[in-house]
Amino acid sequence: MPHKIPFKVIHASGQDENFRAAELNHHNPLTKGWQSAKYCLYPQDLVIQLEKRARLRKIQVLSHQYDIATRIEIFVGDVPEDLPCVLDNARYTRLGYVSLSDNEKTGFKARELKSVHVDAVGLFLKLNIHKNHINKHNLYNQVGVVAINVIGEEIRKGQELVDDLDIYEQKQKLFGDVGTDGLGRPDYISPLDDLAFDMYQDPEIGQIIRKLDKKKQEAVLQERYEYAKKLKATIVELQKAGEKLGKYEVEKRQAVENEDYDKAKLKKVQMDEYRLQVYTDLKINDLLEATGSRHPKKITLEPTRGPTPPRLLELPQRSPSPPPRTPYDERVIPAMKRPSVVPDEDPVEPPPDSAGGGITGEPEPLSEKDMREASAAVDVFGEPLVSKAYSKTWSYREDALLAVYKQMQELSTGNKDDARTMLRASLFLIKKAITDKVYAVFKAGLMLLKMILTEFINKHKLVKADTMTTVERTLPSLLHKSGDTAVRNRDDAKNFIYEMAEFPTVKPTMVVPHECVKAWKGNPAPRLAQSRAEIVEALYEQLGIKDSRSGLTTDNIMNFCVVALQHTSADVRLVAERIVKALYKEAGQPVKDYLPVDDEKTRKNTMWRLLFEYFDQIDGKPSKSDIKRQKAEEESKKQQEIEGLQRQLQQLKDMASGKAPVDENVLKADAKKGLKKGGKAAPKTKPKPDPDDDTSVYNMDNICIFCGEKNSSFTEEGLDLHYWKNCPMLKRCANCKQVVEIASYTDHLLTECEAKSNYAKCNRCTEAITKPEHEQHVAEKACNAAKSGMNHCPLCHQNHISGEDGWKNHLMAKDGCKQNPRRLLALNKPQGKAGGATTRGKPAPKGLKKTPR
Repeated sequence: MPHKIPFKVIHASGQDENFRAAELNHHNPLTKGWQSAKYCLYPQDLVIQLEKRARLRKIQVLSHQYDIATRIEIFVGDVPEDLPCVLDNARYTRLGYVSLSDNEKTGFKARELKSVHVDAVGLFLKLNIHKNHINKHNLYNQVGVVAINVIGEEIRKGQELVDDLDIYEQKQKLFGDVGTDGLGRPDYISPLDDLAFDMYQDPEIGQIIRKLDKKKQEAVLQERYEYAKKLKATIVELQKAGEKLGKYEVEKRQAVENEDYDKAKLKKVQMDEYRLQVYTDLKINDLLEATGSRHPKKITLEPTRGPTPPRLLELPQRSPSPPPRTPYDERVIPAMKRPSVVPDEDPVEPPPDSAGGGITGEPEPLSEKDMREASAAVDVFGEPLVSKAYSKTWSYREDALLAVYKQMQELSTGNKDDARTMLRASLFLIKKAITDKVYAVFKAGLMLLKMILTEFINKHKLVKADTMTTVERTLPSLLHKSGDTAVRNRDDAKNFIYEMAEFPTVKPTMVVPHECVKAWKGNPAPRLAQSRAEIVEALYEQLGIKDSRSGLTTDNIMNFCVVALQHTSADVRLVAERIVKALYKEAGQPVKDYLPVDDEKTRKNTMWRLLFEYFDQIDGKPSKSDIKRQKAEEESKKQQEIEGLQRQLQQLKDMASGKAPVDENVLKADAKKGLKKGGKAAPKTKPKPDPDDDTSVYNMDNICIFCGEKNSSFTEEGLDLHYWKNCPMLKRCANCKQVVEIASYTDHLLTECEAKSNYAKCNRCTEAITKPEHEQHVAEKACNAAKSGMNHCPLCHQNHISGEDGWKNHLMAKDGCKQNPRRLLALNKPQGKAGGATTRGKPAPKGLKKTPR
């Protein structure tokens, strides 16, 4: 059975000398708690080590009343079996976070208690505490935690991690009820282990209460019901006395700090006399059976597990550190006194009775649990009315809401405190009505809520904070109702949310859109997620993003849509896609910043491909089919250029060798088609011989087809050596060692090189970047962007004049590419038979080809 687990704080990133972390190791009314150092850096870390490795069920954090963190992240840590159990070896799993109120509504006189239900295994617990809320009391921007409580079960070595609750429920189905009032339930958590009990209870009284509670459980198992009844009544009285003594203890300590020792002595005497009187009146020694029990048989209170029936042998296994099972609950606790205990979950309403109106008699009386839960409403509206709200008969529940409606309308103006008290009491009943399964009760709750927001708040001139409180407490229930199985419940909940967002008192607060666009965690049920997405879509159409007072922005809508687009349900994703498309029409490019990079890999996913094609359509860009057709036309044109160039080269070779005269018509036709690379037409006349050239000018075997150098040593072997070492238009690939043109080096790395899988293209500079550096390269946007209509050098990364002449000038000229080492060799080479002609004839060696540009 889960219980309080002892722990000690073993690490704190900082602390105030007067509020040290060791204060968190103990729970009592005098605990000061921990506070961070003044003007500290955030986030702050607290790490506690449990007494033994345990399975955690509930974690509680009590915040300071004004040194309040905005958020606390919770991590559970464990140590691998083969390592020592020390902090440095801990491996942490993030369980989630809780957000804390700024506490302005209570005037900084109450402390907020957060309770988180989890199911995780570990030895360490780490709290990551974020920056503080700003207020006039927190002068040094500190954060404070008054107490931490951990509830769970120690794990014995080799113990199998199965869900005890599953076993209990299976047994209950087969064998009937196996325990009452928490006895026998492995998931039962005693209220005496709650943090609020220790923090506002006199320690001595608290120990006696625990002993009496144990006696009560033993008495129930022994069927000593009269004795159990006395113990129950005594525990209730002792709790009241313990709270009073705890208050006296705080007052005594305050008197000592003020050096008012007479008052401190008076308080001590008062405490001793009151304590003795309580013990005497309640006959504590007799109830504890200090002289022995009439039933001496020892009874274990731990849940016993008998042989598992054959059908229960295959139980679902739990991973060592699963995420939290249920959301956290919130409680606001007075800084100096403890309120009534609030249960963690609302009770589940039974199915509506078949009987309708006309029921006579009185509703069932409130149970003790219900009385504690509805104490605020009972104080304002009376027990008879609240009993109707809790009745199993739906007509009574509806009558209760109508009676509250009438009382609030008839409340006289003038006293804001009374109006505010009645408002907050009614919110509890409204939340309960919204979750009711009976449609009539649900509608009565909506009617009451509408009256409060449109009439009651204005009539009594309540402040904006009261409106925000009303919406914040009821909107989550409405959002959950929007995923109801009944269509009319879903529709009414959604329509009320749309209407509430436009109420004059509600719209300025922007609470409705802010709450609705909060991204959900995990993977909610498809119906609930779809309704939530439809609400966001409707609010966007209704409020828009142009008005800064609408509460909707591109940022918060896209953060919601990014999560919704990952939902497993296609219906949910479809609604999110509609929102993104509509938002792109209005906001444009900023929408893409929240989506994956638009590349071929992303477009393989059908959803992303359709979205990005829609974006292209909105931007006026050609569709994918248009791009394919355009590429095919470009390839055809390029092939025609290559064929024309080859005809020119063959004509020149034939002319140089004297085999055939130059066909002037072919040259002219090719010139008209613009087949000469670099954008210039091919020569229209035969080239004239150079009288200074002692070699055959028309012997194309002595010319480099890339740089145009003519040299008598350019035999087949001489040209290969020139290509390999000297040609300034070429370079050797660093990966495959193949000689390639510098102009096509990027294409080689991306499509031809044996290491092409290691490169990716940057769409900004168009260069090939190694994949380990690609993501950072793209993110930094520090590269020199390629410009349309210009060449981009892969060596110096500069843009220069387009065409082949532009490449030659950049790679060979005196003021050309500073990163081309062969350029300097060519410039320093004695000027012999080099010529500027761009004639070609000698094919490149194997693996090297001339790329048309």
